[in-house]
Amino acid sequence: MDQFLQHLVNGTVLGATYALLGIGLTLIFGIMKVVNFAHGELYAFGAYVAYALVSLLQMDYFVALILAAGLGLLLGASIEFLLLRRCRLENIDEVMLIMIGVMIIMQNAELLAWGGVAKVVPTPFPQESFIIGGIYLSPTRLFVLGAAIVLLLAFYLVIERSRLGLAMRATFQDEDAARIVGVNVGQIYTLTFGLGSSLAAITGALLAPVFVVTPTMGDLASLKAFAIVILGGLGNIRGAALGGFALALIEEFGAAYISTAYRDAIGFLVILAVMIARPQGLFAARERVG
Repeated sequence: MDQFLQHLVNGTVLGATYALLGIGLTLIFGIMKVVNFAHGELYAFGAYVAYALVSLLQMDYFVALILAAGLGLLLGASIEFLLLRRCRLENIDEVMLIMIGVMIIMQNAELLAWGGVAKVVPTPFPQESFIIGGIYLSPTRLFVLGAAIVLLLAFYLVIERSRLGLAMRATFQDEDAARIVGVNVGQIYTLTFGLGSSLAAITGALLAPVFVVTPTMGDLASLKAFAIVILGGLGNIRGAALGGFALALIEEFGAAYISTAYRDAIGFLVILAVMIARPQGLFAARERVG
């Protein structure tokens, strides 16, 4: 029983960060209809920002988290404003090529700047885990879980309870109607891409002390983010959050009771099964058309 609870805790911690990663991607797709192939590189960007600020500049880790989120927001908004604005509604193939190009440029820039050697980000928390009821709890992972839950709640409040969230939901439902009632759709697109990028960057910064930082870390992150979005239903923010927890728990229990060598494969096999049985995603709601 203790082993089961230990894996449940581990999966929950990972699931909270997966949820942040998936929400950022599905937010951009749901409102802008842009497939952001560079989402994983924005995740890696946040991790490298944390490394540069904490390891090289000796900055406080918590301040580095805030700066990583802010720089991710600025980078994402710049990508939308400078690269996507003119071609987003004209040619979807061109948009996809642009995002693939951004992904390749960012990954090679990270490789050029930092080299191929993995980097380690020090944590301000004690390394020793403490035990509660036979379950080992790492202070660093507990902080990651708490921070991720706070961010998820804050994101929910922004989307559901703020004027910005209302404008974003209006743009998602009917862009033309949103324009008629005075919503600056171009500004909403920029903020949406920036917010989604910020969520990816802060996820990378949160997990930087947990895992090593490498230029290729964004590849697997992108695959998992797309898997989460597919599992939760394209454009479904609540589904992305639930899909993140579901994928993490599937991976954790699959690694524990089947094989750690197939940890990632098990998760993607489940995704393939979902696509065959329920192409719209496990948590997609029915929508009335017309």
